Amino acid sequence: MKILKRFTFGLLALMLGVLTSATVLEKIQGTPFVTRHIYGSPAFVLLWLLLALSAVIYLLRRRPMRLATGLLHLALLVILGGAFVTWLTGQQGTLHLRLDKEPAHSYRDNSGEEQPFPFTVALESFDIEYYPGTRAPLDFVSRITITDGSQTHSETIAMNRIARYRGYRFYQSSYDSDGAGSRLSVSHDPWGIGITYTGYLLLLMAMAAQLTDRQGTFRRLLRSRALRGISFGSAILLASFVPTQAAGKKVPPTLPPQQANQLGQLCIYYNQRICPLSTLARDFTVKLSGKSHYRGLSPEQVLAGWLFYYDEWKQEPMIRIKSREARRLLGIEGQYARLTDFNRAVREYRPEGMSDRGVTEANEKFNLVAMLCTGSLLQIFPYRQGDTLHWASQVDPLPHDLPREQSTFIQQSMNYVNELVAQRDYACLSQVFDKIARYQRQTAGEAFPTNGRLQAELLYNHLGHSLVAAILFLVVGALAFAHACRRIIGYSSGPRWIHQLLLAGVIIGFAYLSATLLLRGYIARHWPLASGFETMQFMAWCALGITLIGHRRFILILPFGYLVSGLAMLVSMMGESNPPITPLMPVLTSPLLSVHVVLVMTAYTLLAFVMFNGIAGLTLSRRHPRQAEQLQTVGRILLYPAVFALAAGIFVGAVWANISWGRYWGWDPKEVWALITWLIYAMALHPESLPLFRKPAFFHGFCVVAFLCVLITYFGVNFLLGGMHSYA
Repeated sequence: MKILKRFTFGLLALMLGVLTSATVLEKIQGTPFVTRHIYGSPAFVLLWLLLALSAVIYLLRRRPMRLATGLLHLALLVILGGAFVTWLTGQQGTLHLRLDKEPAHSYRDNSGEEQPFPFTVALESFDIEYYPGTRAPLDFVSRITITDGSQTHSETIAMNRIARYRGYRFYQSSYDSDGAGSRLSVSHDPWGIGITYTGYLLLLMAMAAQLTDRQGTFRRLLRSRALRGISFGSAILLASFVPTQAAGKKVPPTLPPQQANQLGQLCIYYNQRICPLSTLARDFTVKLSGKSHYRGLSPEQVLAGWLFYYDEWKQEPMIRIKSREARRLLGIEGQYARLTDFNRAVREYRPEGMSDRGVTEANEKFNLVAMLCTGSLLQIFPYRQGDTLHWASQVDPLPHDLPREQSTFIQQSMNYVNELVAQRDYACLSQVFDKIARYQRQTAGEAFPTNGRLQAELLYNHLGHSLVAAILFLVVGALAFAHACRRIIGYSSGPRWIHQLLLAGVIIGFAYLSATLLLRGYIARHWPLASGFETMQFMAWCALGITLIGHRRFILILPFGYLVSGLAMLVSMMGESNPPITPLMPVLTSPLLSVHVVLVMTAYTLLAFVMFNGIAGLTLSRRHPRQAEQLQTVGRILLYPAVFALAAGIFVGAVWANISWGRYWGWDPKEVWALITWLIYAMALHPESLPLFRKPAFFHGFCVVAFLCVLITYFGVNFLLGGMHSYA
């Protein structure tokens, strides 16, 4: 029995090593290499078969197991069986159809060979649907005709909408640039998908049974005496992070707040959508200075200052330069440069072949200011050409058939605004802004955003202070964590008012993140889970939500909630303070994708709690073994929903991928590392087979080290390994 156990877990360790090596080799040698030599090789399939067979034999030779446990392992076996059937019988390829060509009798498989259809396929039409009032694609729609003998069958294919016929499935993949051709993915897998989906369903049933079985390990851990009798309090250090304005230095001129706000309420075509100019102003200010406000001025006032008072603002040291090389070329010592520094160093600053990323970023900031001051950035004037709505700046070329009065208004309005600003005639300036706003609404018509969405976006733009909240949460969490450990050692609950104050902070943070996520989703018209910023903000929200649910029961939950949410918010701000809201790619609009992201981020949040719990357990393990054992119980309880949520997220993602791309598993680096993470953490749920996990010190150390897999899955793949999921 011991030999069989060692053989089974040895095969699992070997599989983890192969999967890890494959993702590294894919980065070095490319996807075709690992597909041919690893993922598609008979040896890789044989390794999975040996692992499955040895695991089944090991499980059957152990003492009788509970029904939920047996069902879970059966589900995994069925999933592997479905994958094996797909490997044996499934086929995938591409089909290129043109409106001006004969029907297709075959498709090209992944190896480049032609595979015949038992029917013919012809393209009847292809259309691109756009988001209202923009040129951002909303969907790609192909209408095909399938001729099978004397029968003719019509199908419509779009993103997240499949055409099925006689075991073949057709997916919208891409299209020809002239709009007269469509490229479809073709999949023929009559047996493997059904078997795999059956395994997914069994797995969900098994995981639910594991969590609800009164005699199962999870419910027994919840009833453990180790969770009773200990609560804690902590001290809070409240610090002020309000930026102070430099004394004795005159603030550069700009518009008064009222007129600046009016300017920000005008609409603009920006990032392929219609939004308030306030959004551009905030992005502009963050891009230049790294902050959403500057010296007490609102983003709208900063943008207005550059637009109307260029000579004064070009002397203002507000352009943040991160690169040492860029600072050297500009001849500055601090982190902030003036626009005039760029003008003086322009010959040195843009040498041929310069590839430093920081220099390129600094040059982008220079160009951004130039685009604003020349007017080309402000596409605030809509006009119609036929049935198509266009947006133009005052310097853009206009159609010759545009009415003269309209073209004059577009080309001269901002010049008149400049004159009024120079004269400080702010009453008349407000009237001109109102006139431009009326023109925008009348010309754009139904494509113009509703007043509710505009007001929601204006509110969202003024709520963007996550960096301050992140720092505050990290400081409070660190102090709470250190003090709570001392309280646990002394079996003291601490003053109740401190616990209530900590809880109040969590409630406020949860309400703030709820508001920002809801506003962002309402503005974008999709669940805010499509970018790294949004998923990390959601992770912070999850952390605070879990803290509110478990604060009465679990040790250290409040400090962990502060730390996890603070770190998640801080990480979300690393790329940009608040990245722009843009229309989603058509394939990303599926509700299944949102469910997939929610489950995975919930799992990562719980695993972050387990990691911090492990740090606390290691801290206490030598001198206070009893407390470390109590924390081990907490960690084991959190691991069950974490591992199950990650499993559910992976397989919901597989269903989404099958609907959208034509395959439920593609061995993409992100998929592989999610599987690695799941397999590694799942080992900790087998303390009977792996006795080391019964020891608190080992368990806590494992939970801390294993979190590296989460970091690699989320960050390492994005920034190092690449792949289809590198945007996520």
